[in-house]
Formats: sequence, C-alpha cells, structure tokens
Amino acid sequence: MFLNYFALGVLIFVFLVIFYGIIAIHDIPYLIAKKRNHPHADAIHTAGWVSLFTLHVIWPFLWIWATLYQPERGWGMQSHVTPQGNEPDPEIAALSARISRLEQQLATDKKPDYSAFPEI
Repeated sequence: MFLNYFALGVLIFVFLVIFYGIIAIHDIPYLIAKKRNHPHADAIHTAGWVSLFTLHVIWPFLWIWATLYQPERGWGMQSHVTPQGNEPDPEIAALSARISRLEQQLATDKKPDYSAFPEI
C-alpha cells in the first residue's frame, strides 16, 4: 500500500515540475526583455503566454524579438555606436551644403520661355 501512495506522490511531483518548468521556460524571453529595458516587454510577456496555447510555435520568435533590442545600440542592427553629441555627420553636412548650393543655383537661373512653342 505504501508503494502505491509513493508512486502517486512521485507522479504528482513530476507533473508539477514539468508543468512549472514549461511555464518558467516560456518566461525567459520576457526576463531578457525586462533586463534590457525593451520597449515591448509587456507584449513579449503576453505573447509568451499565448505561445503556451499555440503549442510553442511562436516562442523562438519571441526569443529573437527579446534579444534584438539593446539599450545602448537600439535594435542591434548597427555595428558601431553613433555619437549622441550635436556634431553632425560630415557626410550629411556635405550633402546639405550641396543641396543648398543647388537650390540657390536653381533660384538664380533663368527659366526658359516655352510660350514660343505651340501646344501639342
């Protein structure tokens, strides 16, 4: 009789450990997002719970979504950190100067008179 109760206790224990383990594993993307101050941490947490009911199909995408964001670099697509100072990028400054010069040139140029041409 003792072994029957012991076996039942072991089965209940194993069931509870597996049940809690699945829930804990599905919280990993949320914990990563929370640690990185992810702007979509709540959405990742909710999607983790939805993933339990969708047979874990979206869970790998949640992991990727949570790990893409890094507070110091943004979404992790950059290979270098851009300066946060007021210094403009030299390439952007050169392009802005070129645009200004072209706009001034267009403003000073005479526009051709098309009134001599008959309408087609």
